[in-house]
Amino acid sequence: MALRLVIAEDSYLVRTALGELFGSEPDLSVVAVAHDRGALVDAIERENPDVVLSDIRMPPDHETEGIEVASWLRGEHPEVGVVILSQYAEPEYALRLFEGGSGGRAYLLKERVGNRVEILDAIRAVAAGGSVVDAKIVDTLVAERARAANSPLSDLSEREREVLAGVAAGKSNAAIADSLFLTKRAVEKHINAIFMKLNLREAEDVSRRVKAALMFLGKDVEGVTSDAPRDAPGI
Repeated sequence: MALRLVIAEDSYLVRTALGELFGSEPDLSVVAVAHDRGALVDAIERENPDVVLSDIRMPPDHETEGIEVASWLRGEHPEVGVVILSQYAEPEYALRLFEGGSGGRAYLLKERVGNRVEILDAIRAVAAGGSVVDAKIVDTLVAERARAANSPLSDLSEREREVLAGVAAGKSNAAIADSLFLTKRAVEKHINAIFMKLNLREAEDVSRRVKAALMFLGKDVEGVTSDAPRDAPGI
């Protein structure tokens, strides 16, 4: 069955373009479009979507309505994935989105709208419980965290940080291997080394892969939970 998608965007031109862009995909069905937070919540309750694609800011306050709805969904409809599109490359917005778990959440810059495949991949990833973070935000946080003297990331080699950047960006081991011109086995060895250096133990509620990505984003992973299944697409 096609994934049921609700689009929220206060710009008429943008939401119409998004509806036309994704409405032609055979595995997607755009079941509603909304222009503000209230209309978005109504559409979710009415249409029972699989994924919400939302601008970060919309009426009534033009602040962080998209993230607020994503947080509400965690409690009321945890099975619904959310892709946030934002023009702001601010790490704190991404961290707020991932509060309570990274599963089923993606944060992409609005400039990615021109890359149809990237947005589609994010929609499909969150529908499967995966997580995606825009590479530009990852790059910013890598630099900040690597400079911190007490950061556990400072123990990682340059290659291990490159591999971890791929993990945090939602790439599979195969995709990381392709982008870094490594074998898949080499990537697996680097990831195991990263887990050891970051002192990440296997847990029932959160995979080490998600924990490593959250550490990369500068978030304390103690007590973090996730609904993402292990080995989910995008994780």
